[in-house]
Amino acid sequence: MLRRLVGKMGMKNSIISGVFGLCVLVAGGLTATAKAQQFEKNVLTGGPNGTYIQIGRDMANVASACGLDYTVRESAGSLENFLGVRKRRNTQFGIVQSDVLEYLNTFASNDPDIARAIRGVRIAFPLYNEEVHILASKDVASLSELNGRRVAVGVEDSGTFLTSSLVLDLANIQPSARVAVSATESLARLKDGDIDALFYVAGAPTKLFQDESIDAERFHLLPIDDPTLESVYVSATIPAGTYPFQDAATDVVAVKAVLMTYEYNPNRNQYHRESCKAVSDMSNLILTNYQQLREVGHPKWKNVDLTDLPPGWDVSDCVNEGLQDDYPMQCTTPGEMPATNSLESAANDAYRRRICETIGC
Repeated sequence: MLRRLVGKMGMKNSIISGVFGLCVLVAGGLTATAKAQQFEKNVLTGGPNGTYIQIGRDMANVASACGLDYTVRESAGSLENFLGVRKRRNTQFGIVQSDVLEYLNTFASNDPDIARAIRGVRIAFPLYNEEVHILASKDVASLSELNGRRVAVGVEDSGTFLTSSLVLDLANIQPSARVAVSATESLARLKDGDIDALFYVAGAPTKLFQDESIDAERFHLLPIDDPTLESVYVSATIPAGTYPFQDAATDVVAVKAVLMTYEYNPNRNQYHRESCKAVSDMSNLILTNYQQLREVGHPKWKNVDLTDLPPGWDVSDCVNEGLQDDYPMQCTTPGEMPATNSLESAANDAYRRRICETIGC
């Protein structure tokens, strides 16, 4: 589906040029970072009003309780986050949308540039489903009515940009303009009447739409009920009252958020050893504090299924190391559950077995 779609709409070159523009930007930041005396541990998330950054802060808070410092970094979104764990020094984690992963994996076999871009990137943990929000003027009553309208699609290095592009083309929607601006700027332009609708992919509830100034008389969430989209994405519902302006439940589609990392080799050098330990420590903390995260973290932690691994990607060995019963770290709370059988890769099988032993499946 993705291969046929991209061939039709010519989006591949713009996405890949964004990938390699980011590679240059990310690589250019290595020299200064490498000079830092203290070993850094960073999590790339998203914008200040999104769900990613709140999930990252929850992770950092759990680590802080154990005396470990992980810095949560804002970013343009999924594509930058993916390239960050691949190319940016001292960046052990990045949160990425599953359709970005599917897009890159789809073309890697026939495109050496993409294959190089994804080499060494691994799964840390699957997270939650992110709803595709389309906030529109009330005179736009349905998805099809975005034809000929001005639509904000997110900045070009974001998962929102890729998802909105796919959604519009799969649904055969032709806006009069696709405006590539940030979420906060999109909302401001929508309020001013400069655009007719905006896309934002984030786990509900997202801070951006909890703004009391969004007028329920002027704006609403568009339902996404296109059959083609429902066959590609996960069906989801944003309950009534999730946002101050929303008086009815809205059926939409969703993508999976995935915490990604890099396959560090502890035998290679000191940097890889320190980075692998940072990944192992965090995987241990997420596992052993899973119930606490569900109770006091962002509401989306309640929807996290740690066994729901996206196809085509392997779990990092450093993640699996941190899931072991005898992992040498304080604050651990070993669990007891039976093992599970799997026909997956050895890395994914070990990951799933340890998750089930601790939290149940």
